[in-house]
Amino acid sequence: MPTEEEIFLEEEKLRRLRRIVDTTAFILRRKRLIGREAWTLMESTKAQVLELFPDKEETFELIYKPRFLRIIWENMFQKEVW
Repeated sequence: MPTEEEIFLEEEKLRRLRRIVDTTAFILRRKRLIGREAWTLMESTKAQVLELFPDKEETFELIYKPRFLRIIWENMFQKEVW
């Protein structure tokens, strides 16, 4: 059974994961990044996530990468509203 400290540390890692992913999603939504910039940001985020959770690359590929790609795709075709 995990100790209180282990639970706290795992929760802290999850909070950090949420901040990293949310920050990346925010940047992808708000800035008009060209393809290479967006891809570099996404790969940097993946590296940070895998640093926290080394065995979760498949999870990143299944959950977060499609989310980021959807945001990038939506921004490519979003009309400017003035």
